[in-house]
Amino acid sequence: MRFGVSVPCFGVGLDAALVARWAVSAERAGWDGFFLWDHLFAFEPGPVDVVDPFIALTAAACATERVRLGTLVTPLPRRRPLVVARQTVTLDRLSGGRLVLGVGTGAFPFEWDYCGEEPDPVIRGDMLDEHLDLLDRLWTGEPVTHEGRSYRVAGPDWSGVCWPPPLQEPRIPVWVGGSWPGRRPFARAARWDGVVPMRADGSWEVADTAAVTARMRSLRGGLDGFDVAVPGESEADDPDRQGRFREHADAGATWWVEAVHPWRFGHVEGAAWPLVAMHERIQAGP
Repeated sequence: MRFGVSVPCFGVGLDAALVARWAVSAERAGWDGFFLWDHLFAFEPGPVDVVDPFIALTAAACATERVRLGTLVTPLPRRRPLVVARQTVTLDRLSGGRLVLGVGTGAFPFEWDYCGEEPDPVIRGDMLDEHLDLLDRLWTGEPVTHEGRSYRVAGPDWSGVCWPPPLQEPRIPVWVGGSWPGRRPFARAARWDGVVPMRADGSWEVADTAAVTARMRSLRGGLDGFDVAVPGESEADDPDRQGRFREHADAGATWWVEAVHPWRFGHVEGAAWPLVAMHERIQAGP
């Protein structure tokens, strides 16, 4: 099992340079992945600094050599496929083929309402499926013509070519996020390269990992080359944490994604953001 950290793309005092320093610390501390949330706003009244995850990860890519980088997760229905193709290919090639694209439909109504985006989660699910299929074709570098319900790529033969293709083959890994035990997100994940499950009603347990693994194995007919990236929190001074990691690995997890967010360090609205404590957890390693 590999280990990653997941951090918000917002926080008082957070900027792209700080994200890059955290990514360097993660690489030095032995983490295998460094992942950023993808939100337009913070989860509390501002002003709270917010960074664009793709620009911040570009800074991280320039400062690191080994650690995998990615978004967990990007709500693709509020982004244009050709723009995402350009951003992800550029970042994948810049990083030497280290990008992971985590995707989802998005779950926070204010981010859709404020920008006038599609509010219906079922329709956003349809948009996500169409977006992913189109993105996969754009990544090939071959000419693409597409007339879909939500997206269109049309014009002269050369206009539908997204060149160059990603460095990774056959594509940039796509991990699909979803709230367990929902059905549609996991059926969607089975068609791609990994799943990022989460719970809104409590902590993630070994039984959840086993259940997700069984579901994905059933849907895919096997798990070769497929990642199960489970969420969790561990303390660097906890002597039992390695045992917990082994239990999740035995249950089918291929990644442990450490949630390094301010609320686990006692942050309350209006108080200073615990950026030092978050950085210390990253520096402590898995």
